[in-house]
Amino acid sequence: MGWFPSFGRFLFFWERRNQNGENKPLITKQDVRKSEGASAASYLGTYESSGSHTSSSFSSHEEPSRSSSRRFRFSPASFGTSGWSDYILKYLLISSNLLFTALGLATLVLGLWGLINKESFAQEKISGIGTDPMLLFLFLGLVLALLSMTGCIGALRENMCLLRIFSAAVFLLVVAQVLAAVALFSMQAQMEDYLRLGMLTAIVRYQDDLDLRFITDEIQTSLQCCGADTYRDWEINVYYNCSAPGVQACGVPPSCCIDPLENGTVWNSQCGVGAQQLDEFSAQSVIFLGGCLGSVARWMEHNGGVIVTVVIVLLGIQILTLFITARLLHKIRWTRAQHQAYLQALQ
Repeated sequence: MGWFPSFGRFLFFWERRNQNGENKPLITKQDVRKSEGASAASYLGTYESSGSHTSSSFSSHEEPSRSSSRRFRFSPASFGTSGWSDYILKYLLISSNLLFTALGLATLVLGLWGLINKESFAQEKISGIGTDPMLLFLFLGLVLALLSMTGCIGALRENMCLLRIFSAAVFLLVVAQVLAAVALFSMQAQMEDYLRLGMLTAIVRYQDDLDLRFITDEIQTSLQCCGADTYRDWEINVYYNCSAPGVQACGVPPSCCIDPLENGTVWNSQCGVGAQQLDEFSAQSVIFLGGCLGSVARWMEHNGGVIVTVVIVLLGIQILTLFITARLLHKIRWTRAQHQAYLQALQ
């Protein structure tokens, strides 16, 4: 059986042995650690390093035996403090876009539910779907969901094409909002006429459009007003006109009443019947006499600071999103350039 030792030496011929017959690896652990440390330093470098310094680091490690064992691992610690900040900004962008995607989908579902619930797609109602407020919810939800999903996937996959599309869309939205704010500020004199026209249109179509009816009732109830300028504006409605044959003639909607709930629990739809026939002294104990235009003006004057603050915060969030996206694009370009230089150094 003396041939077993020689057979063992034949099977493990790649092992190196010292003079005492002990196994000795071809490459020591110290050499492996030095090679890995040198390759990591030559590839990653620092974010502020110049191209000449990076290329000189690569040129000192061109041996084929060592280059074949190198592997690149991207981690925030590789770039120091700057890498950690970029890492946090990236996932902040992903999280915020996920949140806005969910919000957009919820708005989209709400718009679809409203259109389906009102049977707006029916043949007899399809012609008036263009003026349906639920269509606005549908459009806003779709745009918000698609835009946020583009930014989320682009940041998660580090896709430069999607990130550029997302950045361009957000930039256009910011420009559009700034132009809209400037236009509203410069057209303050005409805004009252537009609001009056819209309110009178809602009064005329009060019974024909359920959405306008709901919006009008909410405005009159929350602002405690009736009509556009006065409660007598309801005379232009064919059902509340004094010459109308129905029970509602010379009346106003229940949302104009001071106490529209009978006994505090049941909605009294007849509380405004005949209110237009009363003089102002008698009517003030039953309905609100003031119009909604004055109430809207007072509400905007009282909450003007809050409105401006909300607008500035929303614009600030969008501008911050633009800066984060630009930073992420810059980091992706720099990382790819480093990787390309690394591959060229291996050749």
